[in-house]
Amino acid sequence: MPKGHGDSDVSRPRVSGALERVMLAGNSSGQNHYGLAFNMTEELPKTVARTLNQGSVPTSMDFHPIQQTLLLVGTGIGDITLWEVSSREKLESKSFQVWDIGASSMVLKASIMKDPSVSVKRVLWSPDGSLFGVAYSKHIVQIYTYYDGHGIRHHIEIDAHIGSVNDLAFCNPKQPAVITCGDDKTIRVWEVATGAELYTFKGHEAPVHSVCPHSRETVHFVFSTSVDGKIKAWLYDMMGSRVDYDAPGRSCSTMAYSADGKRLFSCGTNQDGESHMVEWNENEGTIKRTYQGFHKRSLGVVQFDTTKNRFLAVGDDYLIKFWDMDSPSLLTTIDAEGGLPTSPRIRFNKGGNLLAVSANDNRIKILATVDGLCLMRTFESHSLVASRVGIASEAPIKNGDSRSSEGVKTRVPEEVHPPKIWKLTEINDPSKLQSLRLSTRIKTDKIARLVYTNSGTAILALALNAIHLLWKWPRNDLNSSGKATTKAAPQLVQPGSGVLMTNDLVDARTEEAVPCFALSKNDSYIMSASGGKISLFNTMTFKTMTAFMPPPPAATYLAFHPQDNNIVAVGMDDSTIHIYNVRVDEVKSKLMGHSKRIAGLAFSNVLNTLVSSGADAQVIVWSTDRWERKKNCVLQIPAGRTPPAMSGTQVQFHQDQIHLLVVHETLLAIYETTKLECLKQWNIGEFSAPISHATFSCDSQLVYASFVDGTLRIFGASNLQVRCQINPNAYLQSDVGSSVYPLAVAAHPQEPNQFAIGLTDGSIQVFEPLESEGKWGMPPPAENGASSSMPPAPPAVPLDKPQNMD
Repeated sequence: MPKGHGDSDVSRPRVSGALERVMLAGNSSGQNHYGLAFNMTEELPKTVARTLNQGSVPTSMDFHPIQQTLLLVGTGIGDITLWEVSSREKLESKSFQVWDIGASSMVLKASIMKDPSVSVKRVLWSPDGSLFGVAYSKHIVQIYTYYDGHGIRHHIEIDAHIGSVNDLAFCNPKQPAVITCGDDKTIRVWEVATGAELYTFKGHEAPVHSVCPHSRETVHFVFSTSVDGKIKAWLYDMMGSRVDYDAPGRSCSTMAYSADGKRLFSCGTNQDGESHMVEWNENEGTIKRTYQGFHKRSLGVVQFDTTKNRFLAVGDDYLIKFWDMDSPSLLTTIDAEGGLPTSPRIRFNKGGNLLAVSANDNRIKILATVDGLCLMRTFESHSLVASRVGIASEAPIKNGDSRSSEGVKTRVPEEVHPPKIWKLTEINDPSKLQSLRLSTRIKTDKIARLVYTNSGTAILALALNAIHLLWKWPRNDLNSSGKATTKAAPQLVQPGSGVLMTNDLVDARTEEAVPCFALSKNDSYIMSASGGKISLFNTMTFKTMTAFMPPPPAATYLAFHPQDNNIVAVGMDDSTIHIYNVRVDEVKSKLMGHSKRIAGLAFSNVLNTLVSSGADAQVIVWSTDRWERKKNCVLQIPAGRTPPAMSGTQVQFHQDQIHLLVVHETLLAIYETTKLECLKQWNIGEFSAPISHATFSCDSQLVYASFVDGTLRIFGASNLQVRCQINPNAYLQSDVGSSVYPLAVAAHPQEPNQFAIGLTDGSIQVFEPLESEGKWGMPPPAENGASSSMPPAPPAVPLDKPQNMD
């Protein structure tokens, strides 16, 4: 633990030659050695996406750790509000009230009688989102339970401190607990279940401003800061503080760890208005880095937050200021379109794609990244809000709470329509759909991998002979948007040098190679392999920027970390997964759990997990915080089906980042990731051709699947029922043999009804429904009105309970 502090920054360690070769977005200089600009600020939430009218001054905010568009707000008049920011809807709002005034201390009663005004000092969700705590300016801490779909309920009320309760935090030293601190100069630890006091820490000589619990292996401890600029650290015993030292500038500070728990920061303001933010060297007790760029005279104590294990943000001087954790210099500032107070309150959601900022006139601005905008559109368009509202009347009443819930909106059941006769839409004629075959003069092999660029303006393919092909749609009179479409032909992009992007094949066993690639978020880079080294290409110049990880083992699947393009998950043919840092050319972790080659990888930045699938028909969920295995299960292969020994299993996250599409040659399945519970499964028939590939549509409402007999089927994602079938004679020429079929399917990133396939003859076709139809068939009656939140329901086929092996 820190014992003191120094006054000099520690220089950044020199990393290996990988840094000279390539630096993906995240380099604080913003440039790599090829002179190509990387704007790391693109990863910061800068777009004002929503403005919420709170009605009173926001004093504390916290996003739900799982449902990352739920925002909890506390205000200066004691109100708490639960917002669904995607729809700007107030789900619940409660004013301050002592739940059991009869059980309260005389000191509290006297304080409220003298001055009934109360403000919220801190609101905070528990790590699993099942509880939240509210610390008030008078004595009280109230803990609520939160049940998705059943609203919030009173749990426990604690008369915690004499005077203001300035902060609270959840911890679990031996049992779930909540830590509080207050104006009475103490820190107290309470049992969450009963409200019983477990520990009291005394030693500060001034009101305690904040607490920061943490653990290293089996050692649990807590930092505390006081308004006189003192920092102390405590173990969960009665032996007094273990550390006692001054905060930089004797500032009234808060402390926080990065999300991975490896880096410690503090930020605060002293009585002269000087603000200081530093990174601590825990082992040495010294200041590792001091961050520059604060206003000379801050009004009030500035508030800071961290995100993505990479950025720091502070509300200061009517702005939000951002720093790269690895650089003392200010990275950038934004004014959120103006109207911010001197020192805005700020709070990131767990994924770092949304940022709540307090604004003037009792408002809250929600800033978003591109991913954050997509996240909010998902929840807004699918009306998930309604399922979160309401309080269960049969819930047990605690602490004398007999009041009914007020102001809770209830959902009016929709009118039930009589069933209609439904028939599967089957397309056998080319005139019944819009399709476009992409032409190329380059001789190619089978199309093994296919993807649309994130901009939606191009399609990238990887052929079995290791060549990449890129088609881009020009902006013209036929196609004013420049987006991929069947109405205008794209151009095959070829560099002036004539040198194509071709993977390294040295040491590759081509007969066993599994081609794979991953595209960066900004479409500028492709990481790709075809059995040899992994190559990194620049899509603007087609140049190979670097190659690394020669076989054996050979890469079989690649996935960029959603929060840091420098981190790549690499699935291998020896069943391991390597977590590779491109910046320092180093494997940070090696994950072992599969028994055959890795066939699929998918990150969820909502759940902070990586899901892997293998040729062993096993799905494993890994924590991205510590790269530890959390859950695993084996797929339920249909009876009588014996898939080939090396058949692949693919995984892809739903837009909500919680549900998971699992694709095997014998089945499609939807899983809920936290429990790894199979909600829906569709099995191929006894005499049906195997599935070759499948993918969600961009809005996750459809699943596009291809089969080795050339059939294309479009499923409703909510229940995995087929709603449209495209037969081979609708898009393949009559003289094409039965050996031609799709190997890869890709969905347009903005157009839900557009998809493309890559075929074994090296061709690519793009599909859209007829304009007169507008969509792919009609959903079966059972699917009408189905919610994309995919609640557990009877599956499409009878299922035994999935085999979980925790």
